[in-house]
Amino acid sequence: MKVYSISYDLSTPGTDYDALYEAIKQYRWAHYLESTWWVATNDSANQIFNNIQPHIDDNDRILVIELKDNKAGWLPQEAWDWLNNNL
Repeated sequence: MKVYSISYDLSTPGTDYDALYEAIKQYRWAHYLESTWWVATNDSANQIFNNIQPHIDDNDRILVIELKDNKAGWLPQEAWDWLNNNL
């Protein structure tokens, strides 16, 4: 299983993005940063994008990228635990 980061800029004020969040939650997920989710899955980055893309607007931006076990940052311990258990 691989871990991917999904990062986005959602540009349409007042838009209901609940469908986007629910599409992301179809995966094993973690959400510790405002505009970033991590998902663990056997899907490819392209498959993940294709699953969530219908739930964003044309002026939104989104990036799905595979994570590797080379990391640093300032996060709560539970975030590090999630990454360490899934990477």
